[in-house]
Amino acid sequence: MNPPPASPPASAADRSAHRRAWLAFVVLLIPVVLVSVSTTALSFAMPAISEALRPTGVELLWIIDVYPLVLAGLLIPMGALGDRYGRRRILLIGAIGFALVSAVAEFAPTASWLIAARAATGLFGSMLLPATLALIRVIFSEARDRRLAIAIWSAVFSGGAAAGPIVGGMLLEWFGWTAILLIGAPIALLFALLAPWLVPESRDPDAGPVDLASALLAIATMVALVYGVKSLATGGEPLLAAGALLASGLLGWWFARRQRALAQPMLDLTLFRTPAFSGGLLINILSNAAIVGMMFMATQHLQVVSGIAPTLAGLALLPGTIMAIVSSLSVPVIADRIGSRRAEIVAFAVATAGFAVVAVWGASTAAWPFIVGLAVLGAGLGIAWTVSTDLVISSAPVAKAGAASAASETGFEIGVVFGTAAIGGLTTALYQAFFAVPAGVPAADADAARETIGAAAAIAESLGGPAGAGLRDAAVAAFTQAERWTSIGVALVLLAATLVLAVTGRTRRVRRRRPIGPVHPRDAE
Repeated sequence: MNPPPASPPASAADRSAHRRAWLAFVVLLIPVVLVSVSTTALSFAMPAISEALRPTGVELLWIIDVYPLVLAGLLIPMGALGDRYGRRRILLIGAIGFALVSAVAEFAPTASWLIAARAATGLFGSMLLPATLALIRVIFSEARDRRLAIAIWSAVFSGGAAAGPIVGGMLLEWFGWTAILLIGAPIALLFALLAPWLVPESRDPDAGPVDLASALLAIATMVALVYGVKSLATGGEPLLAAGALLASGLLGWWFARRQRALAQPMLDLTLFRTPAFSGGLLINILSNAAIVGMMFMATQHLQVVSGIAPTLAGLALLPGTIMAIVSSLSVPVIADRIGSRRAEIVAFAVATAGFAVVAVWGASTAAWPFIVGLAVLGAGLGIAWTVSTDLVISSAPVAKAGAASAASETGFEIGVVFGTAAIGGLTTALYQAFFAVPAGVPAADADAARETIGAAAAIAESLGGPAGAGLRDAAVAAFTQAERWTSIGVALVLLAATLVLAVTGRTRRVRRRRPIGPVHPRDAE
């Protein structure tokens, strides 16, 4: 049965405040669109960037990775800054800075320049997301309104991430890949104009000082972690990769120890004792890793392997975008009927089926396996995103809304990084392993073609004749096999996560532990 509608405000003043709260919420969705679209919009430009800047395989991954990496490393410090100095103020600084850096990035002459510009964009982007969720918690005092707002927030975030490649594909075909870098500028400026009038200022009057050492430790932990994962995935030096992962673990331990010692920590680690909070973060990481990894494969497959123009390739992803939005908005009804825990299990089971489609039918030049696979994946992850965000935000007290929001967004961005580093890196490594140099291709061209399939397609076109055709066929064969085996691996991981959720949920019901925070009656069985 559907939940009853919320009671309307009793007085005219209450109705006016209610309308103003929802109007402020609409404005807060603008930076959500900005960050989510910017995270994935550059995906379709990978072949064009490979041709224009000739990055190595590792540089190509860093072009994608560095934005969410910086974003993830700075979310918690920026959340603390917002709590101390004002969340709306931090939002405005982030929006203006984002617009300016986006304009500078357009003129990138080298891969290194582009990586640096993307890092700066991540710096200002990190100011945006934590404040939006924290303000939602402040603006909506009633749980029903807040739950609906989070469902819409999740739908916009997932829809923006899925729509990024579509918008990017259109800009790529009409104006070139540099136009994609400017996509955030008008969105950021629109928010900067509306926020001072419609979004209320909010801060924590008891917020402690921002600890620079904690911020540096958080960033260093993330950089070392992603570098280690990337090195292992792309066949880098094993000892160096192991050293990076060990350093990440030590830095993370140091960060946690410092938080426990501080009277007012940047991140309250007691939040992780709540199963709903820590479980929601894990779901965020796995969900975003899955969608970004699928996008990494799909954008290159549709353009290079299937030979679809960027605009049409972007439109081919539209079913996935629609399914993500619809499933996100359906979560309040689904969770009411079956409970949040069962909704999580359903979400991951559906997501597993999306990768299974690509694993079984994706090893060809056809486009439909990725179109169908992304649609199924979007249907599952739209549910997962909304449920996990609601769990994280609702399980934390209002006084810790900023920290909980920052942690939730950190989970999202860690997932983006791992999706590209692990899934994208594995796909690249398998492509390089399966690539067989055909006869008649010069050694220098063969080495460049082995780096990425985008570079291989460009070189094949420049060679022409039998040598070019043979090079393209070899690259396509290697890439489709890489996609197939990568999809099998991800499907197994998601299947394992589904089984873990099912088993742990049953265990919690048997033990009948008292839940923390708002829980559906079905979840407490």
